[in-house]
Amino acid sequence: MPAPASTQTACFLTGASSGIGEALARHYAAEDATLGLAARRADRLADLAAALPGSHACYPLDVADAAALQAAASDFIGRCGCPDIVIANAGISVGTLAAEAGDLAAFRSVFETNVMGMAQTFQPFIAAMKARGSGRLVGIASVAGIRGLPGAGAYCASKAATIAYLEALRVELRGSGVKVVTIAPGYIATPMTAVNSYPMPFLLPADEAARRFARAIARGTSYAVIPWQMGVVAKLMRLLPNPVFDALFAHAGRKPRGLDL
Repeated sequence: MPAPASTQTACFLTGASSGIGEALARHYAAEDATLGLAARRADRLADLAAALPGSHACYPLDVADAAALQAAASDFIGRCGCPDIVIANAGISVGTLAAEAGDLAAFRSVFETNVMGMAQTFQPFIAAMKARGSGRLVGIASVAGIRGLPGAGAYCASKAATIAYLEALRVELRGSGVKVVTIAPGYIATPMTAVNSYPMPFLLPADEAARRFARAIARGTSYAVIPWQMGVVAKLMRLLPNPVFDALFAHAGRKPRGLDL
């Protein structure tokens, strides 16, 4: 039998155990939402769910595992009905060098999590959302997807792919009532950025970033760079001729290799 109708917002969220995901979970729980929390670290998920107001479902899984996401989606729909919001937030960032054969495995892992993981998060919910005629599919991309940065080829390429995928999905679902929201964060204070040794302009605390993300999600904004200042920087970077961009960024700070966050 279908779950009974509820006036509470239901939100399914990946990458919930730390960083932006944890901040979003805390934000929506404070707004009385019912959450499906998915992440790899079962202990962190359990601790987070216990600290949040309300009752929430935990799904320890890797978003690279499509079958695990299918099972989690089915369980969450059975418990709470079709979610109002699905946020594909899970992501990993690791420094990579094209000349290093050992970095090919890291490149593959980044794509399986950041790109395939996003598609595999959304797919189990789309039919139910279309049948209902409403919902939000929210993909967390990055300004790193605007241009390729040295030493971050895997991460930048994966985020460029998510931006293109989300745009295609938005047009695909046009007229269905299901809105696709692309959020491209700049620098957010999370464990993922804590390892960066280079300057991070306009760095936002995770809780403030979550509030801004939630406003964009509520509006159904098709594409938002947060904070907006990084949107200006990203547009200027896109306008730079290749020789100028190459000269400026050839010696830019690089994320350490071998990290899996």
